[in-house]
Amino acid sequence: MRLRKANMLAHARFQHQNSNIMSEENKSIHEFDLNLICDYFSNLERQGPGSPEITIKALSFVDNLTPQSRIADIGCGTGGQTMVLARHAPGQITGIDLFPTFIELFKSNATKHNLQDRVKGIVGSMDKLHFQNEELDLIWSEGAIYNIGFERGLKEWRPFLKTGGYIAVTEASWFTEDRPAEIEAFWKDAYPGIDTIPNKVAQMQKAGYMPVVSFILPENCWTEHFYAPQHAAQDIFLKKNAGNKTAEDFIANQRHEEQLYQKYKAYYGYAFYIGKKI
Repeated sequence: MRLRKANMLAHARFQHQNSNIMSEENKSIHEFDLNLICDYFSNLERQGPGSPEITIKALSFVDNLTPQSRIADIGCGTGGQTMVLARHAPGQITGIDLFPTFIELFKSNATKHNLQDRVKGIVGSMDKLHFQNEELDLIWSEGAIYNIGFERGLKEWRPFLKTGGYIAVTEASWFTEDRPAEIEAFWKDAYPGIDTIPNKVAQMQKAGYMPVVSFILPENCWTEHFYAPQHAAQDIFLKKNAGNKTAEDFIANQRHEEQLYQKYKAYYGYAFYIGKKI
């Protein structure tokens, strides 16, 4: 059985975080070496679909941030969206990611943008956060919450937010009630938690948040900002790993996912969900 994922790196995080409880069957379907995947995505500004414009749009729905506000970007990657967040929001921002390589690049990016006094990166797992109860004013997570599941993340991260604090996450979502069998099967294997936008909003409300807004990420967040930068990176990666069957399979997997998106983008994508703790 070949493992497929809209974001293989996110799946790698999930597999690594849960390595102690994985069955032998699950291990056998995970074909791709974590270090190899990390090396590939380290060369990209973004590790998932999104754009600076969409980060700024989502931030516009968050009120009452001050220079004293505490913000966490969970599953920050190398910090592409975090630096945008920091340039448009006051407060202290902590980026958290499982991969030390990403956090090193995150720190370099903060210095590059002269944000090192307000932005720090730490290595950590999103299911073992070390914030205090009601410490945070805003929790941000683009393309990462499904590592532990949308509902679980909303529930487990809620205690860290102050009452009246905000959570803003992107999540894979169906745009229609009915889908072609091929893409339905793909996502059932990749992320069974995918659901329609109304159902995701209901899950947010059930978890103790007042839904503020939800909106679909436009197509260019996938094509221009996620897939297009990978084309040159894939060629470099294959040359670097010439003769490595695992690397070749991984790139074939990435290209297959892009083809599926182009074919079925009317049926699924990412949506931003923003809620306020009540």
